[in-house]
Amino acid sequence: MAGGWARDGAVNEQIEASVQDELARMRQRRGPVGESAEFCVECDEPIPEARRKAIAGVKLCVDCQDGHDTRRANRGGMNRRASKDSLLK
Repeated sequence: MAGGWARDGAVNEQIEASVQDELARMRQRRGPVGESAEFCVECDEPIPEARRKAIAGVKLCVDCQDGHDTRRANRGGMNRRASKDSLLK
């Protein structure tokens, strides 16, 4: 329920718009394409058949993919929540 100057349903509309924006961004993110590799392109370890079937165009083994995902997640970004220290000042 919105209050003040916002019309009814404005908060829900904003949430829905945020969700739709994120879904559009995820669709634009390019995933693996082509035929799956039998061996990892980074470490040359065999990629299990189940993984090759589950993810079309996979080129990395689980360990190498995990390394890529970890590096991507550690990029930082904007902290939307203030730290306790900054709130106490």
